[in-house]
Amino acid sequence: MEIARRVPRILILYPYDERIVATTEAGEAVRTRLLEVTNAKIELFSEFLDLSRFPEREHLERMARYLSAKYADRQPDVVIALGEESARFIVQNRNGLADHAKIIFGGFSRATANNLKLPDDMIGALSEFDILKTAEMARRLQPQAHHLYIIGGSADFDRAWLATARTDLANFSKDYETTYLENLTIEEFTRRVAELPRDSIILALTIFKDSSGSNFIPREAIRQIAQTASAPIYGPYPTYIDYGAVGGNFVTFNSLGTTMADLALGAIAGKGGSSVDAPPTYVVDARQLRHWGLSAANLPPGAIQMFKEKTFWEQYHYVIIATLAVITAQGVVITGLLIERRRRRKAQSESHRRLLEVVHLNQSATAGALSASIAHELNQPLGAIRSNAEAAAVILRSETPDLKLIEQILVDIRDDDQRAHEVISQVRNLLKKRGDIDCQTFDLNDVAASAIKILHGEALRRGVAVHTYPLPRKLPIRADKVHVQQVILNLATNAMDAMLDVAACDRRLIIETALARGSKVELSVSDTGRGIPDGQLASVFEPFFTTKPTGTGLGLSIARAIVETYGGKISAGNRPQGGAIFRIVLPLAQSG
Repeated sequence: MEIARRVPRILILYPYDERIVATTEAGEAVRTRLLEVTNAKIELFSEFLDLSRFPEREHLERMARYLSAKYADRQPDVVIALGEESARFIVQNRNGLADHAKIIFGGFSRATANNLKLPDDMIGALSEFDILKTAEMARRLQPQAHHLYIIGGSADFDRAWLATARTDLANFSKDYETTYLENLTIEEFTRRVAELPRDSIILALTIFKDSSGSNFIPREAIRQIAQTASAPIYGPYPTYIDYGAVGGNFVTFNSLGTTMADLALGAIAGKGGSSVDAPPTYVVDARQLRHWGLSAANLPPGAIQMFKEKTFWEQYHYVIIATLAVITAQGVVITGLLIERRRRRKAQSESHRRLLEVVHLNQSATAGALSASIAHELNQPLGAIRSNAEAAAVILRSETPDLKLIEQILVDIRDDDQRAHEVISQVRNLLKKRGDIDCQTFDLNDVAASAIKILHGEALRRGVAVHTYPLPRKLPIRADKVHVQQVILNLATNAMDAMLDVAACDRRLIIETALARGSKVELSVSDTGRGIPDGQLASVFEPFFTTKPTGTGLGLSIARAIVETYGGKISAGNRPQGGAIFRIVLPLAQSG
């Protein structure tokens, strides 16, 4: 076929009106296929002959004249005739309507095509509506059935179908008590099928018209009958699916339309070609199988189940996979976090252990540095005890011992003993080695006072006046008491060292506590020495930084480590009036 300087024209002829789903579905499949393959570079026309409601010869003649006039100037290159009536119409009215068009037909059997005596140049997609295959499928699903009922309408097409069924089912029906339900009104159909035995197979053909002359769309008639049927209904058309039929063997209208479109495309391309058979298949409604208790295992191989409920996996597999992926990802993240947490705890534990070791060494060093003053502090009560004991002995050797004086001497001995005990306890705490941090809540003023007691002797020896200004209220903090005391001792001894070159009368050590912003408490230690050079302020807390000839440079770095362990900060600066000042800020313990 040669088409010059224009797009091809294709006319689709529908035998009935647009309500007949069988032909409209096939026609839509034709349109979809043609538009896809030609990229919409094609002219498509559709005509509905409406021969179901207007089968009269006069109507056919009027339609032929009308269409010939309509397409006089735009004759189609290809005419696709859906169904037997359309094929017959175009054969009879080809001249004037489509003089040079290629005719493609489809939707009926090869036997019907032979009976129509179609011209040799017409090719088509043949559909074998094999009612016997549908009946065989019904027998597989209902092996216990004893009755067979075949339903047909009163239109010419319906009667032709009944005649075909009698021939095709002649041998099959011998195995059943067979009854043909025909020449009935739709009401009689519905009443009769309601009374059928349960072990019946019902084959429904077409009902375009009942015995009263009422017209029907076949699938709507099947729907009415199926609503009262007492046994499963089978049919030869896919349009009966979802209208009460279990299913059947047929060519789907979609595959029929696609096959006809391919033949039309071949004709446009100038290819010859010949008629082809559209392959049938078994199609069932899964809901009807379940309704009648029919086993899907008895279906023929390859049968298609429509409306089959998806399994939980089929319905939600994307959600399941996504959920499992999320859970797996979460598991990986949680495992990673647990491993990281374990590593962090191990690192913290190791850090605490090393901090304790360093602090203990620093405590030992502090105790060594203060050993002279500690010995002095200890000698004082011990010497007093000895003097009191000797005095008591002298008094007791007298003729009239003064017992009251003896009693006072014993009280003094007891007080001196208590004082010696406190000195020894303080030294023991300084030298005690512990395996873990002993966190507790205590008053910062109390710890500062205990540190001053330890330093008292050293301050006297160096001629340093110690001034304390505790805030007159409790300042609870949560930390290791010995560690905080160690920080105060470090800062205080550093302050006394800084005043070695200052006149004895000007040596003052000042320890003060106060509240700071943000629910925190501040303890400051200041001296009256020469202060810290500005260039060294940023380095005083660095390890091994020292300005002392015999210093280790570890005291302040250890102090900073201790303070930061308990969430605090330490800083150093110079006082405007001279001397250095060190401040430690620690969070107040939460009450309750």
